Amino acid sequence: MTRSWQITDLTDAARARIATARLAAAYGVPALERTRLVASLSAQLRLCLTKGGSWRLTLETGTASPAAGAEAGRGVLHAVVTPSPDAAAAGQPPWRVTVPCPEAVPGTEADVAVDDPAALAEALLGADEDTALVLDRLTEQENLVEFHREELQQTNQGVVALHAELDAAGRAQREAFAAERKARTEAENARRRLTFLADASAVLTASLDHHEIVRRLPELLVPEYAATVDVWLFEQDGDRPGPAHPAAAVVAARTGRPQYAAAHPGALPGVDDQPPSALSPDRPLLCIPLPTRQAPLGVVTLSPPGERWDADDAVMLVELTRRASIAIDHAQRYQHNRDIAETLQRALLTELPAPPGLALAARYLPATHGLNIGGDWYDAFRQPDGGVIAVVGDVTGHGLRAAVMMSQLRTALRAYAVDDGSPGRLLTRLHTFLHHLQPDLFATAVIARFHPDEPTLTWAAAGHPPPVLRAADGRVQTLDAKPGAMLGIPLEQEIRDHTVPLAPGSTLALYTDGLVERRARGIDPGIARLAEALGSFGPAALETDLEGSADGILRPLLSDSERDDDVCLLLCHFRGAR
Repeated sequence: MTRSWQITDLTDAARARIATARLAAAYGVPALERTRLVASLSAQLRLCLTKGGSWRLTLETGTASPAAGAEAGRGVLHAVVTPSPDAAAAGQPPWRVTVPCPEAVPGTEADVAVDDPAALAEALLGADEDTALVLDRLTEQENLVEFHREELQQTNQGVVALHAELDAAGRAQREAFAAERKARTEAENARRRLTFLADASAVLTASLDHHEIVRRLPELLVPEYAATVDVWLFEQDGDRPGPAHPAAAVVAARTGRPQYAAAHPGALPGVDDQPPSALSPDRPLLCIPLPTRQAPLGVVTLSPPGERWDADDAVMLVELTRRASIAIDHAQRYQHNRDIAETLQRALLTELPAPPGLALAARYLPATHGLNIGGDWYDAFRQPDGGVIAVVGDVTGHGLRAAVMMSQLRTALRAYAVDDGSPGRLLTRLHTFLHHLQPDLFATAVIARFHPDEPTLTWAAAGHPPPVLRAADGRVQTLDAKPGAMLGIPLEQEIRDHTVPLAPGSTLALYTDGLVERRARGIDPGIARLAEALGSFGPAALETDLEGSADGILRPLLSDSERDDDVCLLLCHFRGAR
């Protein structure tokens, strides 16, 4: 079916619009689509009348193609508006619109004319019905929109509430993060203080020189924990006038409690507040005593690196000062005991005799590290038959006890040697003496016996490094015949004598292990170096300057030594009877 209308004025347009509405209704176009078609057509016809000229409206029914938007095979109604060839808009593309028409009412094609008033009225009523239907649909849509608007409002309120909860959760999380960061910072600071305290304590306790400890303390604290550090040791001043000390330091020395001198209270744990010091009124001072079991050794006075100290830093400084006090006290006690032991050791070392036919030179060097002095000794004396006994020994242990035991062994040896005993016999008797006198103390020793009328050297050793003998022709040998066991061990032993030919011009070296033993290399390389050094001298040097030769042996052997043990050397140069 195809229908067309010529439109030149408003009446033609109205008739065409009504005819289109009735035809669309006749073909079963839904009211909503029909209203859209009529409204769209009215707008287009109004535009055409504005442009002027003659226009043609064509309505055509058909079926939808597969490429169309409607379901393929269903009926559709096409509306086309084209300008007449003589119109001003001729040549413009036509206006088209297509609506679905599911079904057609038979016989209605001829009833769409609207020339009489009754048909026009009927068409208008039909348009009103369509409009009412559309308005009902619009009302339904408005209700639906209102419903969705309420839902949206509720959703917005929920979103606002959710945002509030998220904001509260965010604040709580930020507070938790801040607390965690603060706790982590405090833990890091505590770890830093503990690490510093441990490292500083290790540095202070590593030295046994209290002057070194006092010197290192400011180096450890400045500039991180203090701007200035002054260590006041009471015994350093003595009777001499010393530098002026703050009043708070004097109070700390008298009371044994840390004092804080500043214009404002410090509120530091375990620290008493004092007025600002007249010596430093603009800077706070922390005066910490150096405590011991009896009385403070002195006072450490510090000024802060900034405006004031943190309370935890102040606690750490008090603890470090306490540890420094212990280190200084131990160092002073060590030095006191070392001085006593060294004094006793040197007092007990006898002057060497000058027997005919024999030259003697001895060297004793105390250990420079640790309290390792007191055990090494040497001695030389005449026997009633004209022979000479030379001995070098080493008592196990160190300090005063070893020095006292060494003196007792020397006295016993001299007493036993009055009976003209041989070296082996003397060592056997010393072994029995030491075992009964000090069962938990042991010793090593080597004894050599010279006689100007005998061309032999008799010697014996008990757990001691072997003697080194240089012949008159410069050859050097180690007297390494099997020695006896250490003196004082819990077993019976008979120490044997050994003999070796001895010509005038020969030199014997007796020594302790401190001369030849090194921790990294053992003792054998050291004995080889001693033999090399002894063999490097010319005969004239040993004959004329035995003392200088002794120094010449010590220099190369001790150049790589830290001297953590005593060193004893006894050179015996045999000249023979003259």
